[in-house]
Amino acid sequence: MENRIRALRKSLGLSQEELAKGCGVSRQTINAIENNKYDPSLALAFHLAREMGFDNINMDLIVGLPGEEKAD
Repeated sequence: MENRIRALRKSLGLSQEELAKGCGVSRQTINAIENNKYDPSLALAFHLAREMGFDNINMDLIVGLPGEEKAD
């Protein structure tokens, strides 16, 4: 699974620490997620989305499965 957390976080000007605090996890957890060493639970994925300002989100913005092609 490929994630887009780092790119989204950086585009919002958030540090790993800021995002971690907002989600109630450690900075190391955010780092592990961004480096594909830890897959967040569904609950944490939705919390990450909310912290980055996505209330109604298609999870494909956050995670994309390898080999999946996006529909036009």
